[in-house]
Amino acid sequence: MSKKREFISGDEAVAIGVKLSRPHVIAAYPITPQTITVERLSEMVERGELNAEYMHVESEHSAISAAMGASAVGARTFTASSSQGLLYMTEGLHYASGGRFPVVMMNANRSVALPWSIYGDQRDSLSLLDSGWIQVYVEDAQEALDMMIQAFRIAEHPDVLTPIMVNLDGFILTHTYEIVEIPEQSQVDAYLPPFQTPNKMCFNNPKNMGFSSQPNDNTEFKYQQNLAVLNAVKVLEQADTDFAAMFGRKYNGMVDEYQSADAEVLLVTLGSVTGTVRDVVDEMRAEGHKVGVIKIRYMRPFPEEQLQNLTAGAKAIGVLEKDISFGYEGTVYTNVNSALAKVGNTVPKLNFVGGLGGRDVSKADIRNMFLKLQRVAAGEAYKTVDFFNLNVETNE
Repeated sequence: MSKKREFISGDEAVAIGVKLSRPHVIAAYPITPQTITVERLSEMVERGELNAEYMHVESEHSAISAAMGASAVGARTFTASSSQGLLYMTEGLHYASGGRFPVVMMNANRSVALPWSIYGDQRDSLSLLDSGWIQVYVEDAQEALDMMIQAFRIAEHPDVLTPIMVNLDGFILTHTYEIVEIPEQSQVDAYLPPFQTPNKMCFNNPKNMGFSSQPNDNTEFKYQQNLAVLNAVKVLEQADTDFAAMFGRKYNGMVDEYQSADAEVLLVTLGSVTGTVRDVVDEMRAEGHKVGVIKIRYMRPFPEEQLQNLTAGAKAIGVLEKDISFGYEGTVYTNVNSALAKVGNTVPKLNFVGGLGGRDVSKADIRNMFLKLQRVAAGEAYKTVDFFNLNVETNE
């Protein structure tokens, strides 16, 4: 059987992945650069290609509220957002994770105002790491489509029952067109079982869904919620293994690495910039430089053990991220540095912050990062946080 391939954008790849997953309810409010995804889904419903209820809501807050309500009666549910819209959902995000409603969301990573910008960085989703959602970051349109299917399976697993946010870099990925392989519906049906959950309203087995707690039991609820996210590690790894067996594409679970085994300096990445870093690694390897890259796919749960093992032989490590926790350092760097400190990894670690508000991260920028890491590994003094490629004078 010949495989079906289409030339589509990242947003359209998400829509097709959602359609193949057979959601019962879609509740979303359009916002750039996510809009194409929900437009395509609404068209699929209108044409009768997708048997789902598309709910027209007046805001992102209403979208997440409707998604929770649908999940609470046993419906497979999808929503989508970006930037200010995602932040408008914040109250509902905590409700959804605390209520153990396995909603799947696509977030188009976009800068957060002010200054106002429609272009991409990752500050919107990274600011919500403590909302209780599983967070995954994809690199290209194929991974975006495939992860939508995997996300429903992971979120709905009885040991997890936790919402998942699948993040795509705004414009760089959402609006870039690529050739994407489209799975057969029969294959997806075999891979993704119908949604079954005990966590739903039922007249024959009534339960309290929107509950309150007292000081003597709140910690236990949060303990169970934390345990569910940790349980997702084995579930997502098995989901990835089964996906590879069914569709022939494997994403290596929580992290992916390239040329890291003998690398003297490493860059840790998140999202679509990873492909450009790989190209630079190839170029520098051809020149004799021992460089490599580690891509984090899941920020929650965090791939602590994998990072500890993959970075063990490096002499210097850089974390490249499109984020900053103002007054300190990048959020990804904080997580990576904490994980490595636990095993006594004391090699120099640099935090390369850039790409904010959609600014390009060029191959020249990445080459300079590797070269700086080499100099630092050789003993050059350094400051931890490096806002690279600044257009203003600094006092540093």
